[in-house]
Amino acid sequence: MEELREDKDVNESSKLLELALQVAKEAGAFLRNRPDGFSIETKSTAIDIATQMDREAEELIVSRILTARPDDGIIAEEGAARPSKSGLTWVIDPLDGTVNYLYGLAGWCISIACKDSNGTVVGVVHAPTLEETTWWACRGEGAFRNGESIHVSEESELERALIGTGFAYSMELRKDQVRVINDLLPQCRDIRRLGAAAVDLCHVASGTLDAYFEVGLKEWDKAAGALIIAEAGGVVSGGESESSRLVAANPALHQRLTGFLSAYR
Repeated sequence: MEELREDKDVNESSKLLELALQVAKEAGAFLRNRPDGFSIETKSTAIDIATQMDREAEELIVSRILTARPDDGIIAEEGAARPSKSGLTWVIDPLDGTVNYLYGLAGWCISIACKDSNGTVVGVVHAPTLEETTWWACRGEGAFRNGESIHVSEESELERALIGTGFAYSMELRKDQVRVINDLLPQCRDIRRLGAAAVDLCHVASGTLDAYFEVGLKEWDKAAGALIIAEAGGVVSGGESESSRLVAANPALHQRLTGFLSAYR
């Protein structure tokens, strides 16, 4: 009986993954066609922006998911929200890295996760401008990049670590982040700010970054990437609120980086 239940769960997660991959890639193809001009609106602060492409990509993703699974719930960055009748809820960032996208820089992505009462079941991050790279994971089944199994790096020493980060939309939080960067930079190999949290998390899962930390993330920024890191053997902590710092790395480096950052707000 237990084996039948496990087989059913695996089959269900496979279907969810297939849908997430299909929809993420469709949204990526849509976003590839950048408009000649942008309609820009500000959200929490003047530097927290959305374009018509963020909104239209979200509409596309939500429509496709609900057509396939009308009883599922939705939590999405640009405001789509729907309670779940099935016990499953999709967590969607239709365009993570909007500033990169606006300026024509590479690295923006689509992040789609699906969660149940026990946490995230499936996570997909698709980055069309990074050679159509797609990362994904199903809970308990490992993590993958373009079909190849991935694992976090084995670097345990802070001084040899390449660390990713991002900056909050709050000016007050940014002031604190400047202090952290100023003190951390002499203690590590280097720091990268690539512009899309979901991709940064996937770089940690792939071992192309040794660690990542950021304050101010929302659920849709991290839901897919955090699962992918966990399935790649990494640890993700914090980030429960906008003022809470998320830290991601392999277990040994996570402990060292968390210890260093504990002195800061």
